[in-house]
Amino acid sequence: MSEAGLSTIETRIPGRLDRLPWSKFHWRVVFGLGAVWILDGLEVTIIGFLAPTLVSKGSGIELTDANIATAASIYVAGACLGALFFGQLTDRFGRKKLFLLTLTLYLAATVATAFAFAPWFFLLARFFTGAGIGGEYAAINSAIDELIPARARGRIDLIINGSFWLGAAGGGLLSLIFLDQAIFDTDVGWRVAFAMGVILGLGILFIRRNVPESPRWLFIHGREDEAEKVVDEIEKEVQEETGEELEPPTGDPIKIKQRRSIPFREIARTVFGTYPKRTVLGLSLFVGQAFLYNAVTFTLGLTLTTFLGVAEGKVGIFYAVFAAGNFLGPLLLGRFFDTVGRRPMIAGTYLVSAVLLVIVAIMFNNEAFSDWGFVAAIGFTFFFASAGASSAYLTVSEVFPMEVRALAIAFFYAIGTALGGIIGPQVFERLASTGDPGQVAIGYLVGAAVMAVGGIVEIFLGVRAEGEQLEDIAAPLTAQGEDEDAGAREERERTERRHRDRELRARTGRRRYMPGPGTSGFSPFLATPVQQRPEWTDVEVDRIARVVGSEGEMDARQLAKEVGASRWGPGRFRAALREAAAEGSIVRVGRNRYAPAGRDDSAVETPS
Repeated sequence: MSEAGLSTIETRIPGRLDRLPWSKFHWRVVFGLGAVWILDGLEVTIIGFLAPTLVSKGSGIELTDANIATAASIYVAGACLGALFFGQLTDRFGRKKLFLLTLTLYLAATVATAFAFAPWFFLLARFFTGAGIGGEYAAINSAIDELIPARARGRIDLIINGSFWLGAAGGGLLSLIFLDQAIFDTDVGWRVAFAMGVILGLGILFIRRNVPESPRWLFIHGREDEAEKVVDEIEKEVQEETGEELEPPTGDPIKIKQRRSIPFREIARTVFGTYPKRTVLGLSLFVGQAFLYNAVTFTLGLTLTTFLGVAEGKVGIFYAVFAAGNFLGPLLLGRFFDTVGRRPMIAGTYLVSAVLLVIVAIMFNNEAFSDWGFVAAIGFTFFFASAGASSAYLTVSEVFPMEVRALAIAFFYAIGTALGGIIGPQVFERLASTGDPGQVAIGYLVGAAVMAVGGIVEIFLGVRAEGEQLEDIAAPLTAQGEDEDAGAREERERTERRHRDRELRARTGRRRYMPGPGTSGFSPFLATPVQQRPEWTDVEVDRIARVVGSEGEMDARQLAKEVGASRWGPGRFRAALREAAAEGSIVRVGRNRYAPAGRDDSAVETPS
């Protein structure tokens, strides 16, 4: 493809996107792009619950047990191949074109599934359904991370990926209705079940049409004018919603040499040559979560019916409870991946879930569980495991350059899914089918061991990506260096002095002994840096100082309202308030009351 018309440009688009307050635009991105994971959860689980109906006489298709097993495998194969095929197209032709195409493919294949008239047609439809969902993972994760502000990227990514389990819970509950022959005839219920996915998908498609192309993708591919227009429109919408002027973007502009496409040899050299440790990290996280999940989920129904005496018609209720725990993990723990930090949270969720599953395996082998007791224990284990598994997708979408992001997601997803969907079921179902609880426990221990390896690798190779601009985590392949002028050098040195003073206070102040966010080597309760992006803290400190300086003495609650702290993110206002007082930009004059710097008041308190 011709490179004519391309040039080297400077842009502040990444900084402009990352400094935006949360708005309706971001909710549109979340619902328009992220809701497809619910479809995946529904698709993966509903086939298992509908299996008894599909193999029964009068179903209108009369599949065999072998056909059901093949359908599960062929769905996985379609997802893996679809991720790889559409992943490289996403990097080449853009996020929006592909997330519209892959969703359309999913809808068409699901409609075909609902109208399947023969086993071969059913299997073919399942393959293309999987291909559409696999392509979604690559296109959607890359688009979300490039549109969501860095300060919230971790929790949003985790919650979106965790929403898979909302679909899984829905599949478990809906199966109770679709399997009830008093409501649906045998040859109708399963078709309606698949049609439900089509209805949800059409709603997502309607929202998705209003989600813009990634401006980051546009300016690298020679469409900087369009990228600027997209960001201008987003900023205008956000300003109209908030009624406030936006803060100027922080940091220096990035310099980019535009290119139409990146050859595969350069992609391979980047992933395996430039970032070999990150490649090992991504593989470890994906394989770990795949084995842990398949050690339990592929045998959960069989375990409940064979060992705990649960009736087949009630398995869906237990599965829905299990799925709810899986969603609550990312939902409740997600914010800590942005505040406490990626490395401690990812390693912690992997290792904690591995230890808990070992305990479950021992108790299960000793037949110490009732049916609900077992589901409660497994649900609590996967409260942590689900957050860890979602963080695997977050990790690979952050730590590789933008030009190869979608293909990197596809690559690791395909490997993890292939291992989980092909090797996992064959190993773990064989162990569960023996009828020996000890064999099931062995499967749990294997999954726990591989998960623990992922957690250990994260400790040593994890990347500090919390609050960081994507281009700082992994510079674009097209990024160009630039000479620094005197003004920029002076500003940089001033900022560095400010950050050194802040670090010194963290070394010597009492706060280093407090649990929670600390500084590397200085907090005995946390060994990983968890500071927010320094430039953003500077902006917040300056805004606090400016408001207090103009309005005079005020309490913290009033100050938070004046500076619009509700849009800063959890914990950020208090952190900025402490920094402002510590560096002397404002002074504390009473309990939760602050005054302009330089005030001569005997009541002034020295900040701790």
